[in-house]
Amino acid sequence: MAKESAGLLLYRRRDRELEVLLVHPGGPYWTNKDAGAWTIPKGELGEGETPLETARRELVEETGIHPSGPLVGLGAIRQKGGKLVHAWALEHDVDAAGIVSNTFELEWPPRSGRRQAFPEVDQARWFSLDEARRRINPAQAAFIDALARLTEEPA
Repeated sequence: MAKESAGLLLYRRRDRELEVLLVHPGGPYWTNKDAGAWTIPKGELGEGETPLETARRELVEETGIHPSGPLVGLGAIRQKGGKLVHAWALEHDVDAAGIVSNTFELEWPPRSGRRQAFPEVDQARWFSLDEARRRINPAQAAFIDALARLTEEPA
C-alpha cells in the first residue's frame, strides 16, 4: 500500500508578488541537492489521524510554526515513488531563518556504528512562484499551480 502524507503550503504577498515557503530536507543525503529537493512542510499520516491533522502537526514539527487562520484545500498529488500527498494553503508570514525543526537519528557514516542526529528540515526559504516551481519536488509543483489559480496569480 502506498504511503500517504499531508502538508501546508504557506504563502505571503510581497510587493504585490506571491511567495511560498518551501523547506529543504536535512540529513546527509540532501546536503548537495537543490533543484527538485525542496518541498512543502509535510509528513506521513499518523494512525487514526486525518490528512488535515497531519498537515498541521508536520508544520509545527518541521518548522516550529503554529498555523492559524483559514486553510484552502489544494487537492492531492501522487509523487513519483507512489506516495499520495494532500495539501492546504495558508496565508501566513514568518521569518524563514527562524524555523526550528525536529531531528532524526541515522547511522552516519554508513556502517560506522555511529549514530548522529540531523534536523528533519535544514532550512526554509521564501520563493517567488516561478523559482518555487524550479526548486520543489516536481510532482508538488501542482500545489503551486493550484495556489496561483486560487489567488488569481499568473501561472
